[in-house]
Amino acid sequence: MNENKFEETMMFRVKAEEVNEAKEILLAVYQALKEKGYNPINQMVGYLLSGDPAYITAHKNARSLIRKLERDELLEELVKSYLERA
Repeated sequence: MNENKFEETMMFRVKAEEVNEAKEILLAVYQALKEKGYNPINQMVGYLLSGDPAYITAHKNARSLIRKLERDELLEELVKSYLERA
């Protein structure tokens, strides 16, 4: 076993079309949560941290939508969007 395995930097990439889909899903879920009277940011953070879909409303199929992508893909879109606006 390579003892220096943890010394190397790993490369992670998401395909461009997945990033666009992630953005669309995040916006749709945000709107559905807002319409139902939830704090969308708190609910989405709860989902992203825990993986528990109960944080997301079923309104407008939001729960099914957010589960279409892995949480890491959603997080990548959030980080990318945040840093592009900084």
